[in-house]
Amino acid sequence: MHVVATAGHVDHGKSTLVRALTGMEPDRLEEERRRGLTIELGYAWAALPSGRVLAFVDVPGHERFLGTMLAGVGPVPAVMFVVAADEGWMPQSEEHLVALEALGVRHGLLVVTRCDLRDPAAAMEQARDRLAAAGLAGVETLAVSGRTGQGVAELREALDRLAAALPAPDPEAPVRLWVDRAFTVPGSGTVVTGTLPEGTISVGDRLELDGAPAGVRSLESLKEPLASVSGVARVAVNLRGRGLPERGQALVTPGRWTHTDLVDVRISPVGPAGDELPGRLTAHIGSAAVVCESRPLGGRVVRLRLARPLPLHLGDVLLLRDPGRDRGQVRVLAGARVLDVRPPALRRRGAARVRAALLEPAAPDAASALRAHRLLRAGDLLAMGAAPGGSPVCGDWHADPEYWAELGERLAEVARRHAAEHPLEPGMPIEAARHELGLPDRRLVAALVRPPLAVAEGRILSRPPGLPTPVATAVERLGLELAATPFQAPEAGRLAELGLGARELAAAVRAGRLLRVGEGVVLLPGADARAAELLRKLPQPFTVSQARRALGTSRRVAVPLLEHLDRSGLTERVDELHRRCRMSSPGR
Repeated sequence: MHVVATAGHVDHGKSTLVRALTGMEPDRLEEERRRGLTIELGYAWAALPSGRVLAFVDVPGHERFLGTMLAGVGPVPAVMFVVAADEGWMPQSEEHLVALEALGVRHGLLVVTRCDLRDPAAAMEQARDRLAAAGLAGVETLAVSGRTGQGVAELREALDRLAAALPAPDPEAPVRLWVDRAFTVPGSGTVVTGTLPEGTISVGDRLELDGAPAGVRSLESLKEPLASVSGVARVAVNLRGRGLPERGQALVTPGRWTHTDLVDVRISPVGPAGDELPGRLTAHIGSAAVVCESRPLGGRVVRLRLARPLPLHLGDVLLLRDPGRDRGQVRVLAGARVLDVRPPALRRRGAARVRAALLEPAAPDAASALRAHRLLRAGDLLAMGAAPGGSPVCGDWHADPEYWAELGERLAEVARRHAAEHPLEPGMPIEAARHELGLPDRRLVAALVRPPLAVAEGRILSRPPGLPTPVATAVERLGLELAATPFQAPEAGRLAELGLGARELAAAVRAGRLLRVGEGVVLLPGADARAAELLRKLPQPFTVSQARRALGTSRRVAVPLLEHLDRSGLTERVDELHRRCRMSSPGR
């Protein structure tokens, strides 16, 4: 299926053409038929000569219903622009064209109607020039009379050629169905309709509507029940357990869209609009119309604060309209391409200008999102509509390459500074480095480590294992004292005289220069094995007192030393008073 919307001034024959092409009545309301004026969106469809099915969204042309017209045109990829031969280019012709230009519609047909009333040449030439100026140059042009049927067969063939030339939608794309109509069916419940531009909806799918779960109970397209529908298509979705939604809400794939009420955009003024935007506007996308406040950041970059969150992607185009303009003035001011769906707060002086300079040249893709945010998870990028282009730096984290290189340099610097300020610590704790670098995940710190840095036991090592010179000298002096009496561990006072406080002792133990056998009791490395050799010469089992005398030490040292030997498997308790040596090392 393909979908085309009508556009053009009121009473130029849009609905008449749709009737002639489809044999269906697009005006659904009794008031519309009575007044001969389209007020609401109308829907009809027909088979083309090739067998393709073409659905029409017929929009109102009166200036009072511009919002309704935008709701119909918003999700549709192509337009049938209608101008009457006997009236030519009119104010709503201009406003509709400006809206199409802002939305970026580049596929369509120009149909000059009522050619039975006046030669269409002048209206055709004028309309061609206006369409060309709005980005629709070269569209096929036809003269038709909906009343007599003249040119209708040729119009069907032209619509067939248009449909064949439209870009193929991606059936695997995430779903975003903008609701243009919602109603209840007795016995079935809530039904929403809309134009599905791409993606696929199937019966049983779990989607979201305004962030709340919405199950798909059944589907119809052109009044035919289906198990699955892929875009582009007109679709009616019967939802489970939902109240009645409003036009402008969207049915979306969970986790694949960013629901946001704050966006940074690049504006493209259209028509007679100037470069300056009023502070209060209405933003249109799909069938949604949301009041918003604008804040210029610099150049063409503007921040919009929306009155309610919308599901958006990078690259989406909003149409900005000033509903407060005087009657007769074009109210469509600009198209606004979304550059960031999660913009940061601007707190510092000059932050807006810096932000604008960053975003002004940006393309709405993963690379620009990473330049703006520096670090993003893969799921966040997908929800922004920017599939990650490269490999993650760690887990599911992706990083801007320049920022990642800068982080590596900063980590090396903060690790060196920490080592200089804390010479007795084995390295900088990873959590401290994470805080210093302002990173959201400890794993990112470990992923940044490159030689000569290393990671061990939750710390970043910035130098080879070793002791500062004053500590090494103090340990050497202690070693000399223990050489003759290896089990007479110095008391706290003597350790302090040597300059060995708790931190220095801990560093020496980590470096393997001292052996800690108990709180405040340190000996030289290997003292425990030497003690075990001497204790094996005692009658087995032995007491603490016997061990103390054999080792030539005090009870202050002997008790923690024996407990250390127990833990090491060199000795074992026999009862509360006695121990014995094991005759071989554990595991032998």
